[in-house]
Parts: sequence; C-alpha cells; structure tokens
Amino acid sequence: MTGDIETKHNSAGNTNATTPPPQKYFGGQRGGGGDASSHDGAGMRRNMSRRRKPRSRRAVSDFDQKVIDVRRVARVGAGGRRFSFRVVIVLGDKKGSVGVGIGKAADTAHAIEKATRHARKSMIKVKTTPSMSIPHETEAKFSSARVILIPARGRGLVAGSSVRTVLDLAGLTDITAKIWSRSKNKLNNARVAIKALRALQ
Repeated sequence: MTGDIETKHNSAGNTNATTPPPQKYFGGQRGGGGDASSHDGAGMRRNMSRRRKPRSRRAVSDFDQKVIDVRRVARVGAGGRRFSFRVVIVLGDKKGSVGVGIGKAADTAHAIEKATRHARKSMIKVKTTPSMSIPHETEAKFSSARVILIPARGRGLVAGSSVRTVLDLAGLTDITAKIWSRSKNKLNNARVAIKALRALQ
C-alpha cells in the first residue's frame, strides 16, 4: 500500500487501481464514527440545550433617587495615590421613606450602584401627619451641621441645600427648614436632616 490509493498486482504484472477507502465522519461524539445524520442530530440537540433562556425584565423601582454630591478621592498606598469616586445619593418613595447612601468605586457607575444599595439599607420611615407634614418641631446636630425643622401649614416646602432634597424625596410638605450652621458639606446636611426626621415622635 502506497499513499492513499491501494494498488494490487496480478500475475501478468498489470497494476489495477482501486477506489480509496470510505472516509469516516468525525464529530458529535469524541470517538468519531457513525453516519452524518446521527451526528447532525446530536449537534442540534446540544445547540438547543446551550441556548439561554431570556432573562425576565427587572421590576421598575418604586424609589426616586438624586445624586447630591460627586467627588474624586485619593487613597495613598505603597504604589502611590489611587484615585476613585465618591457618590452621595438620596433615595425616597415620596410616601414617608427616605435614606442617604454613600458609594466609592473606580468609576461613577459602580459608585452610584453601591450608594443606591447603601441608601436602601439605611432607609427610615418618617412619622408624618395626614397632610404629609411633621407633627412637631424638631432639630438635630451632626458634625458641624445643625438644622431645625418647623411645621408650617399652607407654606409648602421651604428649605435649601441637600435638606430640601431629603424632605422632597420623603414626600413631606408644609415644612420650613433652617440650617443654623455655616456648613456647606452636602453629605453632613443630608445626614443631619435624616437625624432630625428620625427624632420625630
């Protein structure tokens, strides 16, 4: 036998060429062999099994959110300074629930995602009147920020800075908020507003 064609010598010395041996089909099973139709069917079954089921759409969130502060922060390590982003988010359903969250990541998208999860975990339920106001006057102090919340019937929401964002996303109205400190830190102002709302009885 030489090459792919098998030759046969007879007594007269003539050489007759015979057809090459039939080729085998490989694929489907690891050992090879079998006809093409069986392997094609096995391949189709595998492809159908590999198809992923369509993912169900996520339910629309009932909470409104607002980013009140985005800063680039640096952490000093052995290899030098490493920069990341810090995002502060206020999350609320405008039905009495509100929370403040902080997230840090290498990019703003991941930082917003972390801040949203943190705000959900730290959410509080505000004790309100039937008209979505507060039952009595309250004040609080957090770090250098100090705020006082006063119920004011018929005046709407009178507040500034991030205190207004917290009260608005909580769904509160007819409140006058006064910031007695000179602090311009939006995170501290939001936290002191949450602390004042938590003190309501």
